[in-house]
Amino acid sequence: MGNAAIIDGKAFAAGLRGRVKSAVETLVETTGAAPGLAVVLVGDDPASQVYVRNKGTQTLEAGMKSFEFKHPATISQDALLDQVRALNADPAVNGILVQLPLPDHIDDQAVIGAIDPDKDVDGFHVVNVGRLAVGSDQALIPCTPLGCLLMLRDRFGGELAGKSAVIVGRSNIVGKPMFHLLLQENCTVTVAHSKTADLPELCRSADILVAAVGRPEMVQGDWIKPGATVIDVGINRIARPDGGTRLTGDVHFPSAQEVAGAITPVPGGVGPMTIACLLRNTVTAFCRQRGLAELAM
Repeated sequence: MGNAAIIDGKAFAAGLRGRVKSAVETLVETTGAAPGLAVVLVGDDPASQVYVRNKGTQTLEAGMKSFEFKHPATISQDALLDQVRALNADPAVNGILVQLPLPDHIDDQAVIGAIDPDKDVDGFHVVNVGRLAVGSDQALIPCTPLGCLLMLRDRFGGELAGKSAVIVGRSNIVGKPMFHLLLQENCTVTVAHSKTADLPELCRSADILVAAVGRPEMVQGDWIKPGATVIDVGINRIARPDGGTRLTGDVHFPSAQEVAGAITPVPGGVGPMTIACLLRNTVTAFCRQRGLAELAM
């Protein structure tokens, strides 16, 4: 195996959750209230149910209030919008997350657009997308890209300026917000996608390579600049020879590890950071809604 340092997202996320818990304790002491996170789940998708359960557990462990609202897949869009509006009006709720995907008869964008932008802890509302794009410090940042950024800052000791970054994938959830975050860190950023010419050559130019394309093991070791830092956002389930399945990222880990300077594994890399950053965003939202100074986390 190669010498690439493993970026341990699980340990990093545990540290972040500890800092969030400390911040919550401070807020309870000074305000008498704990931040509250409301999660809305529609339907019975097994993966979504597990994810929502984990969010609830980690919210409570951080000392926050957890509100869960579960609806059948048959709920009407109007009824779901009424639920969102009720949460917007509830002062005990500081963060609102509607678990995606929603059933086909419900317009995701209409529901996300109904969330109060200052409670939109997923960072998907067009107001927060715009705030991030113009560099406003009032943006609530999507959780997965925020987790990637925190790990990169830690890896480089905060010195990201001047680095060349390539992001493979242009989704609204990861690729586009990652572009804005790295640009604000004064990186030189390229977003690559399915129409990019000579993708391997472009990837080899990157000091920081973020793979978020949703294609198992697409990025090979010979695509990577020696010593580069590789952030693998992909989570793909593929078949094993024995008939079972295994989780893998968008990067071919064994060959990448031979070349990279540092790399996130799958599982145990970016994944654990997503819920930790959701908790962080909820504390940030609480502070802003009450006009308090934001706590370092």
